Amino acid sequence: MGLFSFTQEIAIDLGTANTIIMYNNKIVVDEPSVVAMDTSKKMIAVGEKAKQMHEKTNPNIHTIRPLRDGVIADFYACEQMMRGMIDKVDIGNKIFTPNLRMVIGVPYGSTEVELRAVRDSAEHAGGRDVYLIYEPMASALGIGLDVTAPEGNMVVDIGGGSTEIAVISLGGIVSNGSLRTAGDDFTADIQEYMSRQHNVRVSERMAERIKIHVGSALTELGEDAPQDYIVHGPNRITAMPIEVPVCYQEIAHCIDKSIIKIENAIISALESTPPELYADIVHNGIYLAGGGALLRGLAKRFSDKINIPFHVAEDPLYCVAKGTSLALRDLNYPFLMR
Repeated sequence: MGLFSFTQEIAIDLGTANTIIMYNNKIVVDEPSVVAMDTSKKMIAVGEKAKQMHEKTNPNIHTIRPLRDGVIADFYACEQMMRGMIDKVDIGNKIFTPNLRMVIGVPYGSTEVELRAVRDSAEHAGGRDVYLIYEPMASALGIGLDVTAPEGNMVVDIGGGSTEIAVISLGGIVSNGSLRTAGDDFTADIQEYMSRQHNVRVSERMAERIKIHVGSALTELGEDAPQDYIVHGPNRITAMPIEVPVCYQEIAHCIDKSIIKIENAIISALESTPPELYADIVHNGIYLAGGGALLRGLAKRFSDKINIPFHVAEDPLYCVAKGTSLALRDLNYPFLMR
């Protein structure tokens, strides 16, 4: 260290599906949370390159998604992935190794053990000062809400592994729900449905593509309805190749149970909200963030069910990352955890 040490600040949205890193208020890394390793556990690829290898590997290479349900499932793989992601950040000085100050978004329902795992991974990946922020609070900051105001705001962040629900007022979370049902469950529902209904085996990546192309929370979308998506795959019984057209109504039916779980969690959080804050939420509406907010018809379905307007945030995928970046500007925020 000595005279040549310097500190660089980075904000990290360590997501189950994607990891986003912001540096100098700019998104510098936005890649899938996947790492590829050989049999000696040496990292071969990280991010997009590793995602391209996923489900296509030979016995000498295996790809790992280190996070499941929003928390670290493989500590070593997560550390290696974070190192690889941080190495992609151009800090503008390759002569001296900087001291890294990090703010990382974590699910509100994380246990002390899970929080320690995130902090340890960050420290092993080069973090000198590591701060944690709960994802719904980061989402609210990223959306542009005044989280310190004496006013109730409700955020529903539907990520890959978890759904974070929070009512925020005066810089704190008043009532919440953290649900291990989110985008990955939609993907698993589609895989199971394709196997059961159409006798076709589809990979996780193919189910994800189906979700993107024809995923819907409503069975009636009107003029916004997407065209049927053609799925190619092996017949589950004969192993012969088959071609199956899939419409958005089918997907709406097959992911319905998972969406109902999220609906019930939102209603449960509202039930424990004080009346004054409840009135603010009815007036302001509820904000949807995360990749799941992009599901067609989701905001309308929630609005019709709960009778409160739902707003999809601008750039919902990046709300947590933007919020963690904003938190870096003032490390005295009461909701930051050391």
